[in-house]
Amino acid sequence: MAEKARHMIIFGRVQGVGYRYFACRVAQEKNLCGYVRNLPEGEVEVWVQGDEKAVNEITATLQEGPPWSHVTHIEARDSAPSPEWNRFSILR
Repeated sequence: MAEKARHMIIFGRVQGVGYRYFACRVAQEKNLCGYVRNLPEGEVEVWVQGDEKAVNEITATLQEGPPWSHVTHIEARDSAPSPEWNRFSILR
């Protein structure tokens, strides 16, 4: 399958509930590269790249989130894959 990249902003109760660690674990399980980080206004930003099926699957999984989160919506847009990322990281 083709390589795909997607940038997402996750809205709702997503900070202080383990969301970044959840996103990192799921991305690593799916062999995706990229990053997750908190944004100053309370959202979480995720950028992933890898197998197209895995990118689509993580998008659906991130909508669910970990048990204490409450995702209201995700703004997602596809982007060009980048050679900069060769693993998935939590950015501070």
